[in-house]
Amino acid sequence: MYSWIWRKLPFGLVGKLTGSVLLTAATVALLWYVVFPWAEPLLPFDDVQVTQDSEVPGAPPGEVIPGDDAPAGDEHDLPYDTERNNTPPASPNR
Repeated sequence: MYSWIWRKLPFGLVGKLTGSVLLTAATVALLWYVVFPWAEPLLPFDDVQVTQDSEVPGAPPGEVIPGDDAPAGDEHDLPYDTERNNTPPASPNR
């Protein structure tokens, strides 16, 4: 198929290269502006379900899992300091 298109393009090598670029651009534009917008509603890319009603897959309904609604005091129970940098100082240049 590609060899048939190449043989049918006019004006020697320069015309064949220009025609090939134009055919490729026309194909990309057709796909981008016509085919993909038509097919987008048919594809399930936006139908993402991460959690169920209980907000945890497989958990029984009504079970509360700590998260954003956890009590305010729980956010400071981290086992490390978040206020300062705990990396060792850099070694001096030699």
